[in-house]
Amino acid sequence: MIPELPPPVVRALDAVNRRGKALGVRLVKYTGKSRHLIHPKHLVEAPWHDWYVEHLSPVDLVLDVGCANGGHTLRASPHCTRIFGFDYDPGQLRIARQEAARLGLGNIHLFAWDVTGRFPFPDRHFDVVLLLDVIEHLHPRVAVLHEIHRVLKDGGRLLVSGPNRETTWRRRLREAGLFAYSDPDHKVEYSREEFLAELSAGGFRPLGGLMPVVYDTPWAGLIDAVGGLSLALYSRLARWKRAAALRHPGESTGFRAVAVKAARP
Repeated sequence: MIPELPPPVVRALDAVNRRGKALGVRLVKYTGKSRHLIHPKHLVEAPWHDWYVEHLSPVDLVLDVGCANGGHTLRASPHCTRIFGFDYDPGQLRIARQEAARLGLGNIHLFAWDVTGRFPFPDRHFDVVLLLDVIEHLHPRVAVLHEIHRVLKDGGRLLVSGPNRETTWRRRLREAGLFAYSDPDHKVEYSREEFLAELSAGGFRPLGGLMPVVYDTPWAGLIDAVGGLSLALYSRLARWKRAAALRHPGESTGFRAVAVKAARP
């Protein structure tokens, strides 16, 4: 657990933490580990990052909402019959298309679309919808969940993740008077109860409870920067963060859920 720290120490750690993630992404490309700007977590064996694939079946028709550069879309592709992904950013979609072509994945369909608008699909069309590291960037969120509810088949599954604002490190940041969200673009971060309530408001019921991600450490940015230089060392540190989150799920960076379509409230 993170001890009490004086505000100057918290501010210094926060500065390192926030710069480290961007540095790690740039170093991955500059050191030749990837052709694209990508987080090192996508380049190491870390099955907890791809947790959703075990909840897909070969007959599933899948929608990836806010697919960005297609990281999740590409991983899900071999585990389903067909997957559609959309995002508002054409540049990110271009990367996704290039990678899909390079990997020879012919069951992926990508297009630009406003995530917060009406989806261009009929009612009860998809077996599974992915909403991964996206909901916290959106407004209005419940309206998006309602639209996902509409395009899911009855009994369909929503595989969703969202950030946790109630970890010890987030509280230390707030106590020091600092911005405590893990990403400046986040419109919201959740307590466990708030995350469950928002899913319920959208017409979804989690199965089996919420799952943890990785431990929320003030050294996360430094670990990301290390990943830009050494994927082997980053992999060991990532496994430590995962093991710590499993021991202390309340200290996880976020929540994950397999949610089933229920009756709209």
